[in-house]
Amino acid sequence: MTTDTAVAVTQAVQKTQQLRFIDLLFKGGWVMVPLLILAFLGLVIFIERYLTIRRASRDESNLMQQVKQSIITGKLDSAIAICKNSNTPLGRMLQKGLLRIGRPVKDIEGAIENIGKLEVSKLEKNISILGIIAGIAPMVGFVGTIAGVIQIFYNISLTDNISMGIIAGGLYVKMITSASGLIIGIITYVGYHILNIMVDRIILKMETDAIEFIDLLEEPGR
Repeated sequence: MTTDTAVAVTQAVQKTQQLRFIDLLFKGGWVMVPLLILAFLGLVIFIERYLTIRRASRDESNLMQQVKQSIITGKLDSAIAICKNSNTPLGRMLQKGLLRIGRPVKDIEGAIENIGKLEVSKLEKNISILGIIAGIAPMVGFVGTIAGVIQIFYNISLTDNISMGIIAGGLYVKMITSASGLIIGIITYVGYHILNIMVDRIILKMETDAIEFIDLLEEPGR
């Protein structure tokens, strides 16, 4: 190996070692802009929904016990005030049921169910957008790669140069968009299902407490 060749190889190795992640992103081209927008949007939605659902999923066993005790002792106004002050999905459900006491149990049950559906829809707000991002991010990245490959072969047709270095050098840059799209899609897909699992747990808890509340109203002497 000649001195010039050794120097060239050394410089190439150093250049490869100095290639940073941020440099790769810039090499991805204009397609990285919509991908970064999708990533930012997905992150914002996930954090906002996660914090909201986390607050709604806190333990409400104490609230249920207080409401039951107030109903048993005949303190209906106190039970309503407790539910109102809780400012939680379960509290709003029970409050609606308490305001309907005196009507047939079916009416009370229907009112609670309607409020429950409304509360669930609030929790699920914008979660579907994460599913959309998880689906389109990989496709956007793939479009960037295909556009880059087309450009590579167009340049080859103009220069009539089929050097493997030119092809490989262009391809590794264009594959960055596909890799980025897949990473964004996978992370968003996981976040989407994490939020859905959290919402499902809240729904199960709300349904359980609603049944317990209805059973309490149907007890003899109530």
